[in-house]
Amino acid sequence: MSLLDHPWWVGAIGFVGGLGVGYWLWRWRMRRQAGTLARQQALLMETTRREAANVLQEARLKSREEALRLRAETEREFAGRQRKMAEAERSLMERETLINLQLKNLVEEETSLHAQQAEWQRKTERLAQQQNELSLMARERQATLEAAAGLTTAEARQLLLREAEQQAQHDANQMTRRILEDAKSRAEEKARRILSLAIQRFAGEHTFESTSASLALPDGELKGRIIGREGRNIRTFEAATGVTVLIDDTPNTVVLSGFDPVRREIARESMLRLIADGRIHPTRIEEVVLNVTRDIEDNILRKGEEAVARVGLPPLHPEITRMLGRLRFRHSFSQNVLEHSIEVAHLAGLLAAEVGVDVALSKRAGLLHDIGKAVTQEIEGAHALVGADFVRRFGEPTEVVNAIAAHHNDVPKNGTISVLVEAADAISASRPGARSETMTTYLKRLEALESIGQSFDGVEKCYAVQAGRELRVLVQPDAVTDAEAFTLARNISRKIEAQLQYPGQIRVTVVRETRCVEFAK
Repeated sequence: MSLLDHPWWVGAIGFVGGLGVGYWLWRWRMRRQAGTLARQQALLMETTRREAANVLQEARLKSREEALRLRAETEREFAGRQRKMAEAERSLMERETLINLQLKNLVEEETSLHAQQAEWQRKTERLAQQQNELSLMARERQATLEAAAGLTTAEARQLLLREAEQQAQHDANQMTRRILEDAKSRAEEKARRILSLAIQRFAGEHTFESTSASLALPDGELKGRIIGREGRNIRTFEAATGVTVLIDDTPNTVVLSGFDPVRREIARESMLRLIADGRIHPTRIEEVVLNVTRDIEDNILRKGEEAVARVGLPPLHPEITRMLGRLRFRHSFSQNVLEHSIEVAHLAGLLAAEVGVDVALSKRAGLLHDIGKAVTQEIEGAHALVGADFVRRFGEPTEVVNAIAAHHNDVPKNGTISVLVEAADAISASRPGARSETMTTYLKRLEALESIGQSFDGVEKCYAVQAGRELRVLVQPDAVTDAEAFTLARNISRKIEAQLQYPGQIRVTVVRETRCVEFAK
């Protein structure tokens, strides 16, 4: 059996032969690729050498050009420095020449001063000698005068100073009196004209409103229904409104007591609606109070908008308008504060037109000057400062804020508008019938006024007349002179301004009466 009879050997031989041929072909291809790569590498290296030579040549050329440029710049800078140094040297030479000249002048002046000093020294010595001689003569003359007059030098000096002081005080009082009378006459004439024009052009209501907290009941049975079983109704009503309901022995009458006038008005209107409806129980009370509160808030906003429209101003911020409407339920000495604010706004606008100030800003400040009275008592402070801080938060102008804060002199006034608002406030408050005060307050004010007048030396009697608008002071004629009476009146008025609060102004009249009585026998 031969090898050819086994077919797998044939395949193996073929496989080995194929491998040999493939290996030979692979080596031949690799040698060819290696030759190609070698040629490409040689070509690349040659190209790189040529480019490097070119770059090096360009770098050498650029460095040579840069060196030339730097050399030229250095030479120019050196030449400029040389010029500056030459100029500095020339300036130094000129200064040195000038200093030498000034030094020469100083030496000459020093020599002259030494000569003058020697001359002054000689004159001083002669003057001292003359003063000694004059002092000796003055002492001799003083001794002669003292012997002739019978007074020492200290006594004569004191007498002379006292007479000079009295004469100076008399002259100062006379001059002060003339200046003040002249200024007062001109100021009063102009102020009287402006105020009269403003008052004549505005006619406000002189009467006042008074909101009563007492409610009349149709019959006596309603008291029991208002109280409710075990007091449930009255407790619910007080809790919902925040006021106190007083049920006393007065027939057919219920009294509502509360500090907040808005709450008191809500309670009054709610009680009226409950009485008219007849259904009084806790649920109905809460429902009625809620409806009345909503109606009162709408009414407050409407009253504020009406006040702004009556004054003729553009719409204000809603919060300011709402707070302004709350003044409708507040009173100052029985004068409605909202009506008072409207009146002040009109008067301030008329005064501003007379003196040439912004009318719109004056009306705005006058309308809002008492808005602090509507802020609740939870915010402490004077109503002028509280109102100014309130309107400042809503972007009101600086002039308006200062006029509100300064209308009771809590802060200094920064402009004419603040002065006009204060004047308009005083005019509105002092109108006949505008405000009223209790008899106790009135008597206390008169007593304080008279006690201020009695506190000064030389005052004999004081009388408050014309409802406290004038203080008449009778002085002792031997203790107060005519010139001192004028000074006394001014001091009393200043003390009244510092210690009392009053609407309008108070006139101080000092009366000095000298009576000469003789009997013919």
